[in-house]
Order: sequence, then C-alpha cells, then structure tokens
Amino acid sequence: MTTDVVMPDPGTLDRAVGILRAGGLVAFPTETVYGLGADATNAEAVSRIFATKGRPLGHPLIVHIGSADVIDAWADDVPPVARVLADAFWPGPLTMILRRTERVPDIVTGGRDTVGLRVPDHPVARALLAAFGGGIAAPSANRYGRVSPTTAGHVRADLGDDVDLVLDGGPCTVGVESTIVDLTGDEPEVLRLGGVAVERLTEVLGSEPRVWPGADGSELAEVSGFASRPPSSRSPAPPRAPGMVASHYAPATTVELIDADSVAARGAALARGGRVVGVLAPHIIDGLPDEVIELEPAGGAEEYARLLYSRLRQADRLGLDVLLVVAPPETGVGIAVGDRLRRAASPRP
Repeated sequence: MTTDVVMPDPGTLDRAVGILRAGGLVAFPTETVYGLGADATNAEAVSRIFATKGRPLGHPLIVHIGSADVIDAWADDVPPVARVLADAFWPGPLTMILRRTERVPDIVTGGRDTVGLRVPDHPVARALLAAFGGGIAAPSANRYGRVSPTTAGHVRADLGDDVDLVLDGGPCTVGVESTIVDLTGDEPEVLRLGGVAVERLTEVLGSEPRVWPGADGSELAEVSGFASRPPSSRSPAPPRAPGMVASHYAPATTVELIDADSVAARGAALARGGRVVGVLAPHIIDGLPDEVIELEPAGGAEEYARLLYSRLRQADRLGLDVLLVVAPPETGVGIAVGDRLRRAASPRP
C-alpha cells in the first residue's frame, strides 16, 4: 500500500527549523508514528518534550539523525554490527542503542551512557533533518501512555497549542513504532518489537538476536516488577528504551484481547450488562449481536499495523466501554501489533 505524502512548502519548513533552533517543539511525521521533536543538543528544549507529554524524566528518547554518515557524532566506539544494520535498515524503522558521545545531554538518555539513534524513512522527516542540520530528539507526539498518533490531526487533538508547529506529512505508512536493538552488550538484544521484524534482523545478522523477555508484551507482569510487589512499592526502575513499560499505547476505552471464536458470546454478555461494546478484528466476525459495534476489519498484519492506532482512537470517539480485539497472526510485524495490544489491554498504574 502506498500513501500520498504531503510535503510542506519551503516557508513552512524554514519556520520549523527556526522553531527548533530557538528551542521550540515541532511535531513531524515519520514512517512509524508522528514525533514530538526538539533540538537534541538543547537540554532545555528537550525538557519541554517531557513537560508537554507528561512523560516521566528518566525515560530515554530517540535521537533522529539525517543519515548513517553522522552516526559517529552521536555514538562513541560504534561496533561493526551497527554499520551492518545501518546499511540494511536505514533509513527505516530501526533504532540502535549505542554508547553516546558527550554532545548528547543527560536528559535525552535518562542519565545513561547510551543513546538511541534512528534515520527515519519519511520524506518530510528527512527534509526537516537536512534543513536543520542536527539531531532531533523525538518520542511519539501524544500524551504519555496514550495512543500514538499516525496523522497530523491526531497530534493536534492530543497536544493542541502545546506544540509550536505540526508538520502534516499525511498518514504514517508503517503505523507502529521502530524496533529497538541494544548493541552495547555482548550480543544484539531487541528491547522493543516494531517495524523491523526479528526475522529480518536474523537474516542480516546471520543469527537470531536475543529478545528481551518483555519485548512482545507477553510477560508484562514479570518484567515490569509490579506482579510481586505491594501497591505502595510499585516503582520499577526507568526503562532502558521507549515502549518498555507494561501499560502503554492505551485508549480510554478498555481493551480486551480475545480469540475470534469467543467474540460473539463475549460481546453479547457485555451488551446485556449495559456496556457499549465494539469489535476490532482482521476479518468480519459472524454472529455478532446487533448492539455490538463492529469496526471496519483491520486486515493482515501490515495493514493492521497501519490502522491500529486510528482504530483505537475511533473506539474512544464512539464512546465504547469495551473494545474486543482479535489480534492478527503473530508473524512479522504482527508480533509488534500483538505487543501493542497487550500493553493497551494491560492494567493501568
């Protein structure tokens, strides 16, 4: 599927660069989701990202750069495997965790000696980075913990006047965040599943990378540290990378994961209890009660990824109490979709 890209006029792009250089915030499209960007070398500007999102300090941000040619300006002692992955996947939805150079402020990395770097594959993002001539620190352009934005309209609805400028580049084509690979240990470790599937990483690396136990959202209670602690002590250490917390990507609507064969019965039971119920699945579900709202089917894994966040936002607009979700098959990017759905369905702190 191709999506028409909207390119900003030169004046708007110049305005965006001016805002970044003055310490302001610019929301911009990438192929994954829209990012909330600030000059990555300006600690005060980056602090505005945290304040605007309501994001906890200590949660590291990804620095977006214009090309792999500048990686050594941001990362120290870059290992050969990083060059291999950059050649294969940049520009694209892969973030690499590397040892940082002194130019990266502590606030960007949560005080760690590592930094996440990515070259986005979106013409608007690439044009902005080229015109700016530096790195842009950017998490997703939404309030912390909520559904990521995949259109400029989503950003405006979430952040309003709290962002200085929103560059509209059309809908995002991947729809889920980048895959994050930590390259600072003895072997590559996937910390977050995303737009680059583990199968593709394996092909390029020649062996399957280690995957952090919570990367697919299947062991959220165990890896979050919440399961065995009393409520008063539920304060797990800040994550090593974005997207590693248990509850994330969540709409106001309660998300309930379910298999396709159980949807009709579960929907009927919830509706009888007075709940406003919706269904999201890869395909049409037969036998649904009339009072259950069926969202347009999301299709296969790649299409599901592109549509996921828009569908979760649609559930909120419809005022649903519960959204019953059938995940796509967990292969390729479908594994990342399953992860996002498990985190959206996870109990909220």
